[in-house]
Amino acid sequence: MFVATVSNHDGMNVTDFPALNALLNATATVLICLGFLFIRNGQKTAHRACMIAALLTSCLFLVGYVGHKILRAQGGGELHTQFGGEGAIRTVYLVMLASHVVLAMVIVPLVLVTFRLALRGEFERHRRWARWTFPLWLYVSVTGVLVYLFLYRWFPATA
Repeated sequence: MFVATVSNHDGMNVTDFPALNALLNATATVLICLGFLFIRNGQKTAHRACMIAALLTSCLFLVGYVGHKILRAQGGGELHTQFGGEGAIRTVYLVMLASHVVLAMVIVPLVLVTFRLALRGEFERHRRWARWTFPLWLYVSVTGVLVYLFLYRWFPATA
């Protein structure tokens, strides 16, 4: 069973999830940017491939994020990682985190509608929706990586 595997010291551990999730967010960021560049250059097939890959990568991230929370809860750990920074940097982090969380909830339906319009061949409507979806999805992906860096690399909480 998967739960037994993640608790094994020889294999993947629940503490590996944040870095993996940050990698998935970074990958989605690159794919979203490439997709934008491809459509700007009229390369529709490459655009489509990048955007589908970005959607799948973001879905994998979501599974990893929820899985990490479930595994932490099952292990008796805290659901949320504490931020170790203080002062102005704490304010910067909390503002970024709040905007990330709110927009992460908003972006899901925006992405789904934008994809649905493209799949239906409603490209003019797709383009109008994408003008909002693209920058917000990019922001959520980039700030997802930044949240990881702030929490686990730059300002980890000391126990």
